[in-house]
Amino acid sequence: MARRVSLPAADDLFRPTGPGVRAVPDAVEEPVLEEPEKPQKPGASGRIRHDEKMTVYVTSDELMAIEQARLTLRGEHRLAVDRGRLVREAISVVLADLAAHGGDSMLVQRLRDER
Repeated sequence: MARRVSLPAADDLFRPTGPGVRAVPDAVEEPVLEEPEKPQKPGASGRIRHDEKMTVYVTSDELMAIEQARLTLRGEHRLAVDRGRLVREAISVVLADLAAHGGDSMLVQRLRDER
């Protein structure tokens, strides 16, 4: 007859070990970079639960550039962001530029040059 091993439950493994000690630390807030005053526009959603999903295909060069940007943000600027957040921030910047400058925006200029 095989003996069944009794393992501790997750509550036992991750229980507080003293007064005021939390099993799971509070989330660390990211530093806020101060920017000059500008009109309020919708920004990137940042670190929240996202209900919608969109698939975007990129070339291997574009993916490498995104990954390099992510590593640069981490190594040189101490900002740990994932690729999704980096892309959401980039989209937010481009859309804000389009809203502010219309036909003179970087997006319109680049799309016109692409034709």
